[in-house]
Amino acid sequence: MTVSTEETAAGVRPRRRKKGRTGKIVGAGVAVLAVGAATAATLGFGFSPDKAADNQAQLPPTTAKVTKQTLNDTQKVSGDLGYGDSTSLASRLQGTVTSLPYASSVFQRGNTVYKVDNTPVVLMYGGVPAYRAMKVGDEGADVKQLEQNLKALGYSGFTVDKEYTSDTADAVKEWQEDLGLDETGVVDLGRVLFAPGAIRVDGVKASLGAGIGPGQEVLTYTGTSRVVTVQLGIGDQRLAKKGTAVSIQLPDGKKVDGTVQRVYTVIEASDDPNGDPETKIEAQLTLKDAKAAAGLDVASVEVVFTAAEHKDVLTVPVAALVALAEGGYGVEIVDGSSTHYVKVETGLFAGGRVEITGDGIAEGVTVGMPK
Repeated sequence: MTVSTEETAAGVRPRRRKKGRTGKIVGAGVAVLAVGAATAATLGFGFSPDKAADNQAQLPPTTAKVTKQTLNDTQKVSGDLGYGDSTSLASRLQGTVTSLPYASSVFQRGNTVYKVDNTPVVLMYGGVPAYRAMKVGDEGADVKQLEQNLKALGYSGFTVDKEYTSDTADAVKEWQEDLGLDETGVVDLGRVLFAPGAIRVDGVKASLGAGIGPGQEVLTYTGTSRVVTVQLGIGDQRLAKKGTAVSIQLPDGKKVDGTVQRVYTVIEASDDPNGDPETKIEAQLTLKDAKAAAGLDVASVEVVFTAAEHKDVLTVPVAALVALAEGGYGVEIVDGSSTHYVKVETGLFAGGRVEITGDGIAEGVTVGMPK
């Protein structure tokens, strides 16, 4: 009895074939038998239609071609389009709230965000939050970013550095005069809101006409650029690396290119009081074309991550792989009316295909597809 192999979930198993001459399979050290030699032996030696049919029956039931293409390791996940993390703004001034913005209002450098006792709280750009009143003699990064903002707003006559000098105070007095404030040359704590850039009001917490004091929440705000936030399992963290390019599908089906901007870990409490918290990877993505999401403040989107890309590689359907008795994988190469097995090295798996290399593996080669 002659046997060959076919792929199963467990590996290689024998498959009965019709009686006939046999020859041992060559290449890859495959521990199976095939009929290539038998076919060759019949040619020119009393070859008959019946024997031809017998040989034909020993070929794989279906075949596929080795193709050269680009394989991408991709994964699609759901995300939320919005404006990113919301920051709470607490008052540092004591008094009555006399002006408040509407939700979704956008403010730039120098704009008044809200008022207490009819005096403005002004937005300036900077990474250091306001934490003290600033006056002549003070030094620090907060002083420097104040001076940078004053210069950007058109005030001059001072050196932009970390020192609050009398020249800085003179510029501050001009700024205070323009705002209708007392010209003290001192920037009171709470008079300036420092944020990394322009802000968008996410929600208003204070009430117009209500009293307010230090530490009481006035509003929440975000940046003005739309971002997409996605959550991934720990096992998928390879997908989200800063700078990675992604494809974002908007609710209307339009696809927009994006980039991973931030990646961080979040701990989520379990719904089960006795359950352990779950660790997840969260990523924020920016849109290459911000205008593509115009009119969408909040929306659900689909994000396609590409973890790896292999260009111009030889591939076959994953189902063409045969587990070899000695370990590893091989494929059955079909050459006319005969076949033989070769061992292959596998690379990237993607989209139902697998990258392979091995002796005799070339574009256009026909391989068997086991049942």
